[in-house]
Amino acid sequence: MLTLHRDNKWQATKHILHKMEPSHKINKVELRNLRMEDYAQLSKSFKRIYADHDVFWTREQIKKLITIFPEGQVVTVVDNKIVGCALSIIVDYDMVKGDHTYAKVTGNETFNTHNPNGNILYGIEVFIHPDYRGLRLARRMYEYRKELCEKLNLKAIMFGGRIPNYHKYADTMRPKEYIDKVRSREIYDPVLTFQLSNDFHVRRVIRNYLPNDEESKHCATLLQWDNIYYQPPTDSYVDRKPMVRIGLVQWQMRAYHTIDDVFEQVEFFVDAVSDYKSDFILFPEYFNAPLMAKYNDMGEAQSIRALAQYTEQMRDRFVDLAISYNINIITGSMPYVKPDGSLYNVGFLCRRDGSYDMYEKIHVTPDEVKSWGLSGGNLVQTFDTDCVKIGILICYDVEFPELPRLMAAEGMQILFVPFMTDTQNAYSRVRVCAQARAIENECFVAIAGSVGNLPRVHNMDIQYAQSAVFTPCDFAFPNDGKRAEATPNTEMILVSDVDLDLLNELHTYGSVRNLRDRRTDLYEVKMKRAAIEAQDKTEEKDSTK
Repeated sequence: MLTLHRDNKWQATKHILHKMEPSHKINKVELRNLRMEDYAQLSKSFKRIYADHDVFWTREQIKKLITIFPEGQVVTVVDNKIVGCALSIIVDYDMVKGDHTYAKVTGNETFNTHNPNGNILYGIEVFIHPDYRGLRLARRMYEYRKELCEKLNLKAIMFGGRIPNYHKYADTMRPKEYIDKVRSREIYDPVLTFQLSNDFHVRRVIRNYLPNDEESKHCATLLQWDNIYYQPPTDSYVDRKPMVRIGLVQWQMRAYHTIDDVFEQVEFFVDAVSDYKSDFILFPEYFNAPLMAKYNDMGEAQSIRALAQYTEQMRDRFVDLAISYNINIITGSMPYVKPDGSLYNVGFLCRRDGSYDMYEKIHVTPDEVKSWGLSGGNLVQTFDTDCVKIGILICYDVEFPELPRLMAAEGMQILFVPFMTDTQNAYSRVRVCAQARAIENECFVAIAGSVGNLPRVHNMDIQYAQSAVFTPCDFAFPNDGKRAEATPNTEMILVSDVDLDLLNELHTYGSVRNLRDRRTDLYEVKMKRAAIEAQDKTEEKDSTK
């Protein structure tokens, strides 16, 4: 296929814009950067393509491109013969995001518009010699451009693309309708069909991009390929990294008499996990439950409220540990009494910079209501950290797919689930649902629970857990969707790396794309206005503390 951009070449090339079988036997194909000594061969290929010998790129123009942006100029060499070429420059996004012309973006083919500090790789020419079409050679050059875009950390590849078959349909449909039919494969366009199959999408229709392009009826498509690895410039010392290391604590329930006893064990695990340079450590739900033993003379509802008196002190200790050990700590969960007297199941994200946020259990189990009188929370949110955007759901919450879907819509990449389950069937509910959340939201899910038993604590008799890290199920991930698993019912830590770049690739190139393929024209999941207003009020109160 052929992607051409210059305005005075179209009439001369009508006869070559269809797919042709290669006429030569191929022994070796090479892709390399264009050099000035290639110009003689290059000009011969241009002359073969363009009937008007005066319109192909001049030696001065090629020299200018090689001088200002050598890595952007590439040729395809077949058996030591140059048969294809791709030329490009770098421009700023603001220059090309709206209507523009080929003359404007190239500076009337002087290329004075090239900006090494820009963020868009702009394609100005791609061609393949007619004798070598049908070998996907153009696709190789496009793949090179994509790799170059990623290497240079550019936001996207863009260019103006012709729609040469549009003149056949111009009397019956507008350009937008034509593009939609090409996209749905109802109409074949030799340029646009090729670009769409190469992962480009149409941003808009631009008029008079090439004034002499009668076949396209003076219309062009502004085509764009997005670099999913692009990182905007930042003044932050620590950039977000693609590989994140998480540590899970499979916590053994045992007798603790004081808060100091609990934190002796907590610090042991934080120290151990941080030694592995982990970015996160996750503790289970109600890890501090052994402290309720001293309140066994009270009723169950009174003893859990007595346990809540330690929560803010524990939060402050976790913040200190996060700073000291340079690790983001997800504290599992603890009981918490709000000013109105309501009891909640909450936890804290304690960042290594000293900041913290609270999260709440939204869905409380029937037993939590019956035995303790717990209320369900109202905070549904994601959290920014120094390396990844995360979500946190406490145990039962992961069995409700709406919550992770809301978080995924906000860009969540890792979902942390502290849990506490007594029986294997209860654990299976959490585990199976966590795996489902990883698949349907194309994210990583980490779960951590408690093991052992607490014979002297009411309503906390036995624990069953197998902590794990789950992944989506696609070629870049484990076949069974299990990145790592702890030994069941054994106190231990689990440390695992997760690659965020794999998620980015999955969102765009996965064999299935659960997020992208949602039929939002038929259904959607959204927060109710009253819940949003209540959440905003809560956040305002927190900001004034």
